[in-house]
Amino acid sequence: MGRRKKTLHDYAAEFSELAVKRQRPERGGGGGGGEAAAESLWCSSCQLPLRVRRDRILEHLASGRHYRNRRLARQRAPLLLSAGPDISLPLQLDAPSLLTQPPLILAAATTARDPSLLPSAISSATTTDQAPSTSAFTTLHMRITPAERSSRSPAVPQARFGAVLGRCGAGGVGLALFGTELGDKALFQSLVEENGCCLLYVVEDRLHEVERAFSAEFLASTRVLRQQDADIVLNDQRVSGVIVCSPPEEASETVIDALRAGKGVFCERLPSFDRQTAEACFDEANRCGRPLVCGFYKRFDPALQFLCKKVRGCQALGRIHRIATTSSVYPAASLGFLKTSGGIFYNAAVHDIDIVSWLLGESAPDTIFSLGHAFCTDMACLKDADTVAVSMKFPSGAIVTLDISQHCTKSCDQRLEVHGSQGTLRVDNQNPLGITEHGTSVSICTQTQADRYREAHRGLFRHFLRTLKGKEPPAITKEQFLWAVQVAAAAEQSWRNGSAVDLRNEAIDSAVIKTEIM
Repeated sequence: MGRRKKTLHDYAAEFSELAVKRQRPERGGGGGGGEAAAESLWCSSCQLPLRVRRDRILEHLASGRHYRNRRLARQRAPLLLSAGPDISLPLQLDAPSLLTQPPLILAAATTARDPSLLPSAISSATTTDQAPSTSAFTTLHMRITPAERSSRSPAVPQARFGAVLGRCGAGGVGLALFGTELGDKALFQSLVEENGCCLLYVVEDRLHEVERAFSAEFLASTRVLRQQDADIVLNDQRVSGVIVCSPPEEASETVIDALRAGKGVFCERLPSFDRQTAEACFDEANRCGRPLVCGFYKRFDPALQFLCKKVRGCQALGRIHRIATTSSVYPAASLGFLKTSGGIFYNAAVHDIDIVSWLLGESAPDTIFSLGHAFCTDMACLKDADTVAVSMKFPSGAIVTLDISQHCTKSCDQRLEVHGSQGTLRVDNQNPLGITEHGTSVSICTQTQADRYREAHRGLFRHFLRTLKGKEPPAITKEQFLWAVQVAAAAEQSWRNGSAVDLRNEAIDSAVIKTEIM
């Protein structure tokens, strides 16, 4: 008789800080009302779902983030302020307690340490980039007038930052960037060129990655911090939006922390491979009333936007019969990047899946089948493919084929064809010279992926700025994102199992999107 498999309640009984949460499953259409509520394992201190694996649970419970949240939950209490027109509040802050103070105290402490409130330039030799210095926090006096108390919230204090607003412009937006190693060069260029915003912070442990992403001149007014000092950024009221370029395994924590701090979030990569965690990110954005923008940049490509207007708006092609996409990335992504970003299905295929669903106006296909191979031996060691072909059939009858490869040796190859009952439209490679070689559409001049989608990244970034100002809601909804990633998971499962996946019968586990590779 084999060992009994541990249940969620067993883990909750073993770890006192975990609990089992029951949620009613979200299903579209009929389906009946007799379905059992879905159960998931949650961390009570962090209010986040956890993957049911002992090593992941222990890793989370030992993390600094969980430690801080647990102490905050135990020590959170209202500040005792004496009555009177002016209040003098002495605070004794030491290194361990710095990250456990309420936001009001921490914001005031940051102001006291840096009275000019201007970010310092990057310097790998200064101790500011390594850890928050506490020598200036021995005694802090904060004076608050009754008028200021009535106009500010204790949880999200307001402040006056005239110098920074002057540099950003009257309608300028203060931003912070988390992670640079996985960020797209086109996004970084948009940050540099956009006049309506200013980058106040970069949070990155690898300083050489920051220097490689941005010029020293641009970073002259940007403060670079390590990940351990992220709370300084989240408690700075100048920061309206946070750009997260961290790996999906780490991004969800930053996303939720930023949302809870009142910041809008642009997650360039996937916020998580786990469905429950991804849903928690969107639910937190809805609860906090702050935008969460996901990095499906191809939707903002001018050519694809024009094509969508023709296909869906004008219905110029009639009923759509077939869509074919070719996506060969140049230069090929590094092995380290593919390993942290989830591989070819989550790094490349998910963007084409989103575009196809967007063009058809359908959330997901009925059936999906994938073939793939690792021509590179290093990719085979990662148990991933570098060339895949994905076939899908949607409820409308449209048949879709995706051709995705990491072996583009000359220039990126990005094409899309839509065949309908009344004609065909095609988005070809964008050749700046207008010259083809040997009658093909391959450009004779090298074009990288960042060059091809430069305008798309710029459009997505400007869309994020507009959401921060409340001018428009996020273009990618929670349901659209979850379906795109779930279809990518089905495509990967089909390739690994060698059989088609029927999404109508929900053949894949909807609780976990990314499969674990043991």
